Amino acid sequence: MDNKLFIGFDTSNYTTSLGICDINGNVLANLKCPLPVSEGQRGLRQSEAVFSHIKNFPVIAGLLRDFTSSLNGDFEYVAAGVSVTPRSTEGSYMPCFLTGIAVAESVCAFLDIPLYKTSHQVGHIIAAASSALRDSDKILEDLLKNEFLAFHVSGGTTDLLYVKPDSDNILSIERIGGSSDANAGQIVDRTGVRLGFPFPGGARIDAAACVFDGKIKGIVPSVKGLDFNLSGLENIAEKMIVNGKGENEVSAYVLEYIAKSIEKSISCAFDLYGNLPVVFAGGVMSSRYIKNRLEKYGMFSAAEFSSDNAAGVALSSLLMHKLKHQSFSENGEI
Repeated sequence: MDNKLFIGFDTSNYTTSLGICDINGNVLANLKCPLPVSEGQRGLRQSEAVFSHIKNFPVIAGLLRDFTSSLNGDFEYVAAGVSVTPRSTEGSYMPCFLTGIAVAESVCAFLDIPLYKTSHQVGHIIAAASSALRDSDKILEDLLKNEFLAFHVSGGTTDLLYVKPDSDNILSIERIGGSSDANAGQIVDRTGVRLGFPFPGGARIDAAACVFDGKIKGIVPSVKGLDFNLSGLENIAEKMIVNGKGENEVSAYVLEYIAKSIEKSISCAFDLYGNLPVVFAGGVMSSRYIKNRLEKYGMFSAAEFSSDNAAGVALSSLLMHKLKHQSFSENGEI
């Protein structure tokens, strides 16, 4: 571990997160505190999410204290990053991110360090890419210097993205396809609630799907070019449950439908953009079932870096700090 550290803050609609990385891009801490969802609920209102984040930050502060106590030798925090919007597009906004901004600005003022702002989506992409490349002969910064594709799939997003390097913000992101209606994570979680699973139900849906050993028939995804529709899948899943289909079969059907929709969209993207690298990011992409189906098309990260996290935001602050200061010398000085 290098003694120069970078902090990341992320306050999504489901998790309060804090991440720490060192100057070499090693993620040292990936701290998370999920937002509570009452039994039977299918999500949280923004007011509930904001209140939960406020209650969670003292818990995160305790985890940070424990992490700091575990460090050996001298260290210093150089910069921090915070996700301020869901996506990197004009007008993207959710109140829950205001809590992260307030805490990050307070911490940075106390430590007298710069704060770099990014989006939740950029954090997801960088975290997933960094994790996926960790055991390869490639490095994150090489990937980010070139164009690539990303599929960000979660409860609030099912986006196919064309990503290019950006001289000011690390990444320039253009949405080129994905779901035109419902998001994959929404359908997974709502199906889980109907099956009696606790919210969010992604992990239980994935576990059930992975042990299904029957044939999955009748899937004809609604795909047109780079775009597809998923709203009909929720109705199909509900009908299967009403007709007595088991949780394993229903779960496998839902994830297979999502995987096939993504697969067709990616194939079309390769025709239009060439065989660019693909980074799979977002909570739904932590599914073992989907990874087994789509890994041949691109890079999957470890599950903890696919689901909501602030590690990617910490890495983003490192990259933006390097960009602002051109480079670090070999001894780590700015």
